[in-house]
Amino acid sequence: MPPCAKASARPSSSDRASLPEPAVYDGVQVAPGVVIGPGADLQPPCILGKAPRGAADGELPLVIGANAVIRPFTTIYAGSTFGDRLQTGQGASIREDNVVADDVSIGANAVLEFGNRIGSRVRIHSGCFLEMVTIEDDVFVGPHVVFTDDPHPMNCPRYKDCKGGPVVRRLARIGANVTILPGVVVGENALVGAGSVVVDDVPPGAVVVGNPARVVKYVGDLTCRPGLVARPFDWPPYAGV
Repeated sequence: MPPCAKASARPSSSDRASLPEPAVYDGVQVAPGVVIGPGADLQPPCILGKAPRGAADGELPLVIGANAVIRPFTTIYAGSTFGDRLQTGQGASIREDNVVADDVSIGANAVLEFGNRIGSRVRIHSGCFLEMVTIEDDVFVGPHVVFTDDPHPMNCPRYKDCKGGPVVRRLARIGANVTILPGVVVGENALVGAGSVVVDDVPPGAVVVGNPARVVKYVGDLTCRPGLVARPFDWPPYAGV
């Protein structure tokens, strides 16, 4: 998980002992080397521990924490680690070398390629694409957000040494259909408006919109148009930020 991410409280040894064994149904493929915590619900059909290209079955471990819910048509490759209470939507695809903390939701048809580092209490909505992305705690990623990681596709020999994927700091919110370019840092508590193309770093607490995205205000300036709350995000975990 990101260095600043704090894992949620995990069940004690006695609590884990009281959890049921993972529910594995016909149609669930579990490869050698897969470790699944107690209380997991594995819904068919799904594939856990698929060997990535160049690796043999069982060569790389896959660790999934307690109380996971893996929904149908999910594929999770070997070589990743997930904390407790992972949830996937139908058709999620998660490649190797992903490190995911507790209480993370990965939506239907989302694609996590290699090299992502995801903090706790993160929601990644349906249809998102991530590769080499770092997301800190309590981040919301709306549907069909695309994180890019290669400024000069394709076959650049220094690809992995270049900018890499974006970094999203804690408490940030990213609206639907946003595209974020390689190396961009979205600051803490920032808000990216739907449909934006983010080419530059987003300051902490800023609201950015457009193509290219530009700062239009700050989160503290937002108002609730219907007047239902004093101001938007005046609730945990955002209150006081």
